[in-house]
Amino acid sequence: MCGGPRDGRVSKGTSMRDHEGRLVSTGFTRRRALELGAAAAVGTAVTALGSGAASAEDDDEKSKGFKVDASWPKPLPDKWIMAEVAGNAVDARDHVWGLTRSRATPDNFTEKERRMVREGRAQRSPTVIEFDGHGEVVNSWNLSGTPPDNMHGIFVDYQGYVWIGGNGGDDSIVQKYDRRGTLQRQIGVQHMRDLTNHSPTLLNRPSDIFVDPANGEVYISDGYGNRRVIVFGPGNANNTALRMWGEQGTVADAEAGAPYRFLEVVHAVNIGADGLVYVNDRKGDRIHVYTKAGAFVRNIWIQKGVGWRNDAAHVAAGDGAAIGTAWDAAFSTDKHQTFIYNADGEQELNWTIRRDDDHPTSEFGRGGHQAGESTFLHTIAVDSNGDLYAAETVGGRRIQKFKATGEHK
Repeated sequence: MCGGPRDGRVSKGTSMRDHEGRLVSTGFTRRRALELGAAAAVGTAVTALGSGAASAEDDDEKSKGFKVDASWPKPLPDKWIMAEVAGNAVDARDHVWGLTRSRATPDNFTEKERRMVREGRAQRSPTVIEFDGHGEVVNSWNLSGTPPDNMHGIFVDYQGYVWIGGNGGDDSIVQKYDRRGTLQRQIGVQHMRDLTNHSPTLLNRPSDIFVDPANGEVYISDGYGNRRVIVFGPGNANNTALRMWGEQGTVADAEAGAPYRFLEVVHAVNIGADGLVYVNDRKGDRIHVYTKAGAFVRNIWIQKGVGWRNDAAHVAAGDGAAIGTAWDAAFSTDKHQTFIYNADGEQELNWTIRRDDDHPTSEFGRGGHQAGESTFLHTIAVDSNGDLYAAETVGGRRIQKFKATGEHK
């Protein structure tokens, strides 16, 4: 099957784009998953996801609406200035992790901010910041070894290890750290990009990571330079892929909902309590759903066509092509994971999809800089209470908390 699953082997990359998709060269929530042990079966995961719920009905109601909590997080310490937030995650303790580009190469601070840092009136925040449930900073560190030039994507696995990717123009690694920032494992070789989409050992500007709690396998959306999902084994030395799937698609593929064809950036990968793999095809305006073996199951559409149908008009107006609507996914915390949430950074909306539907039923959000608004909504994560945390990158540079209210927005 063209573009389908391969064991240890995917088309050539397309035009180079910067860390948020702008053309620069024409050439079970996550939190619940990491609570489960590596030997846990999917059936056990579903049971665990329902623990602590008063009832399925209560959980369903709790998942329907959100209201911004402007008191979260607390003010940052030591005059920190936060750069673009390249990813966020929630761990088994309901701590929220943010991945910033404060040490990116080049950095993304303004000239005024650089003057403030040089004169001692401000500090660059650390790259990795851990917040407790109240929004206080409890841990922070910078990357070590030879880190990505431009960070993208963070995941905290069921053992508490922190995984980080990078999508700079020459980035080609995913790194695994312990909670205190000691490097444990690296997949890929930095600045040695796979230009074939087929390499079982090299990456090309990876965007996101998910570690399967059932067996410790590492799923990577190798998606800014390549167009694939690639899966590695659990051991720190297992850096040759077990399988992979995906390739460059066309607008016709997107219109048809063709499996294994990604229109542009493969932006996120998640595994639900149903044991299926949810892959965000950002410009393709859809979430592809696959089995863990890579067999295609279905599409979930997020405003189909926004990412490509009006590009000629956008470009003619000088506004650039659309980026697309399917940026990241998360799941509600009821035992059935009744709702799937999708971050839409093109329209600055968070969409809610009922699990068995193929399109959203509701949304909240709007563009802007006030509490509850967003600028370059980028990634999302959900805690055990069903509260949602949304990270913003270009122009936004923050994480906001949205409390589950039970109101259908």
